[in-house]
Amino acid sequence: MSAAPDLSMPNAFVAGRGDVSPENLGLIERRARVLGPAYRLMYESPLHLVRGEGVWLYDETGRPYLDAYNNVTSLGHCHPRVVEAIRAQVGILATNTRYLHTAILDMAEKLVATFPPELSQVMFACTGSEANDLALRIARAFTGGTGIIVTENAYHGITESVAAFSPSLGPSVDLGPHVRTVQAPGAYHMGGRDVGEAFRESVEAAIADLKRHGIKPAVLIVDTLFTSDGVLPGPAGFLQGAADAIRAAGGLFIADEVQPGFGRTGEAMWGFERHDVLPDMVTLGKPMGNGQPISAVVMRPEVVEHFGRNARYFNTFGGNAVSCAAASAVLEAIAAEGLQRNALETGRYLLEGVRAACEGDEGVGDVRGVGFFLGVEFVANRETRAPDRERAGRVVNAMRERGVLISVSSKHHNSLKIRPPLVFTRENADLFVSTLKECLSASA
Repeated sequence: MSAAPDLSMPNAFVAGRGDVSPENLGLIERRARVLGPAYRLMYESPLHLVRGEGVWLYDETGRPYLDAYNNVTSLGHCHPRVVEAIRAQVGILATNTRYLHTAILDMAEKLVATFPPELSQVMFACTGSEANDLALRIARAFTGGTGIIVTENAYHGITESVAAFSPSLGPSVDLGPHVRTVQAPGAYHMGGRDVGEAFRESVEAAIADLKRHGIKPAVLIVDTLFTSDGVLPGPAGFLQGAADAIRAAGGLFIADEVQPGFGRTGEAMWGFERHDVLPDMVTLGKPMGNGQPISAVVMRPEVVEHFGRNARYFNTFGGNAVSCAAASAVLEAIAAEGLQRNALETGRYLLEGVRAACEGDEGVGDVRGVGFFLGVEFVANRETRAPDRERAGRVVNAMRERGVLISVSSKHHNSLKIRPPLVFTRENADLFVSTLKECLSASA
């Protein structure tokens, strides 16, 4: 294993750094031997996890870690309602979409009921990458175009076609010649400019460049919290102009809700709702089954009509009964347990605490967030706002050493990425804030 740092992945483990036990060194060697060189581990001292419950993860020694980062299990680890739904369904029926069964219909009806009425049809897959891949196929069939516009550090997935418009995967993963990137809409770096106007102008410039090269625009796709770009929540409402611009060019607007969706913002079930914009398609993934592989594309019927008339869609596991049962349980839990409201109220409490902890720290340039999605941006100089990746990395690893898990985000890897599960409590927030205070002091 090379000791050179992996600059393409933020917060990556580098061999020879960190305090790693002999047992875990053995596991790292086994991984390299049998899994090959492409996988990466997080943190200077990688975690060896053996179980999870609620907001907690436990390592091989039984030590608990407060999980304020994991977006897959957005209801917390091993949520009882989801576990029971999976257990019950797997003992009855697990089959695909070429047979009639009620689980997929029940799930689809529950899901589309959470969307505006215009978004009334849904197709299922297994991962967010598959959902974005499918959405792109549908968009190309509808628009006749191929051009794709994304933000400069976006992440949308790992299939060949989707990796080609996921610039956060790093310089070794080529962007397609049909892809254009635009500056992330971060108010902190816009010098007082109107965020919506600036973002619309960037999208219009990208559209013009595509057309100049003979490429017809097909989609503008954004994560509606711009989480890989550093967590950029506002101001709410700024997306409408960009959506209008892509539609005027004959393309579609896709809201990637894999990370912002399912109540994570607290203010709405879906991130696009905060911007009062109606997407043509919405893609869902990770949190949908709280760990069970299931994803979806929700769309306007007219968008999928041409694709569906001319192409068959089949996914062996997408929409299987067990995954649908898990996803139904996720929706039921969010509603029955008031988890969206908890994200709103406890999220505000957490944001206030993080801001208080960062007050007076000259290395913190900006603290922003909504619900259970927060970003803390580190700068080397407050006047120039030059990024400080090293400080961000030190804080992340200091938090990990003290038993709290987060990571980093943004093009320069200098923003903390904080995304607790929906079951996070005020007591959890207090622990998080007190630990952050310690780590800010230790890393200065």
